[in-house]
Amino acid sequence: MDIITQLQEQVNAIASIAFNTFGTLQRDAPPVQLSPNYPEPPANSNAAEDAASLADQPKLLSAELVKAAKQFDALVSALPLTEGGEEAQLKRIEELQAENDAIGQELQKQLEAAEKELKQVQELFGQATDNCLNLRKPD
Repeated sequence: MDIITQLQEQVNAIASIAFNTFGTLQRDAPPVQLSPNYPEPPANSNAAEDAASLADQPKLLSAELVKAAKQFDALVSALPLTEGGEEAQLKRIEELQAENDAIGQELQKQLEAAEKELKQVQELFGQATDNCLNLRKPD
């Protein structure tokens, strides 16, 4: 698997971890009164157990997110360095484009030659079938 694909998969993993982290925190957050105008939210019956598990969850989830971010950083550092900066890259792109154009022209010539040859073969085949039909005796 190439480095770009690995980077894409790592970004997807980070997004998934972040999504799950936010969802878990939102789901498990204790109710809080937003305004004195609203009634007090109902109390949770097993609040002591939830408080213990809620204290550990953000730490675990954030550790997982940091680990995924460090893996991403490691992949980024494994990318090949560009030599010469942006101008060298643009020059290389122009060279590759010119090479691509030359190969494209060569392929176009080969395609035209192949089409010409196909047309000749079809004509010869047509002549051969005509000759075979003309050789048959009428009933």
